[in-house]
Amino acid sequence: MALFVQQNDNRSKLQEQVAAELQEKLKKRAEIDKTLPDGITDSAYLKGTKQTTSLAWVWIAIVIFAIAAFVFFIVLSSK
Repeated sequence: MALFVQQNDNRSKLQEQVAAELQEKLKKRAEIDKTLPDGITDSAYLKGTKQTTSLAWVWIAIVIFAIAAFVFFIVLSSK
């Protein structure tokens, strides 16, 4: 950090002006980025949806068990 402060002491007027312009552009860019929608939480397709509950793994286990039972009955019926 001390090196950065030391560099500021040796700047010419043109360098200071360019640095000030770049900082202004950066501030404007940051303000624009804050106002833009992020594309995920602001999306229209998320309206009316709910977050997955902590019991989602139970539904996954039930589906896997149902598929396994279906395959088991197919194998038994082919003998």
